Amino acid sequence: MKVLLIEDDKDLCQALSFTLKQNGYIVDTCLRGDEAIYYGSSASYDVIILDRMLPYLDGLTILQVLRKNNITTPIILVTAMNGINDRIDGLDAGADDYLVKPFDTGELLARIRALSRRPRTIESNTILKFSNFSLDTELHTLTAESKTVTLSNKETCLLEYLIRNRGQILTREQILTRVWGLDSVVEDGNLDNYIYFVRRRLKTVNCKARIKTIHSVGYQLEEI
Repeated sequence: MKVLLIEDDKDLCQALSFTLKQNGYIVDTCLRGDEAIYYGSSASYDVIILDRMLPYLDGLTILQVLRKNNITTPIILVTAMNGINDRIDGLDAGADDYLVKPFDTGELLARIRALSRRPRTIESNTILKFSNFSLDTELHTLTAESKTVTLSNKETCLLEYLIRNRGQILTREQILTRVWGLDSVVEDGNLDNYIYFVRRRLKTVNCKARIKTIHSVGYQLEEI
């Protein structure tokens, strides 16, 4: 799993990053608020840990901008502000969870696991467009050049995740976690089967895009 850690306290940032890596997470770190939006929008993360008080741009503003840009990655807002109104403001701004400093790293890890446990739709739009085709996530249909095919629920979820992260290399673990859910028991070959199914669907309606295999890593959706 890939985590973005946004924390301006260098010592705390290094300590949390070390702990996360020790627990098997891939971690990117960011110290400045004005850089956080770029990081949060330009790569695919499974969870974002966001400090509320940051230099140059505060955490609430970052939350609002990310949500406005349809970035719905689960976000844990971390802050020393413990008032009920502070919690309400954070959750209303788009946070999925709220953790008050100081906190135990075991609790942080548990909250990350809880947020990443369930499959989710990345954003609310039901019709996604890429290259010469469109995907209707509600009707489960793929359309290109006046041709339409119907997809299964899992095929739709998989293609949706690839479209929303087009051009980015997604690891097998990221895809399995996001499409099947962290706690689901899935044989590794199931992902390969569904990639094959979706590739076949793309070819059926003459989509000008392909799912590229990144050997030993995962997959990438790209235009052709």
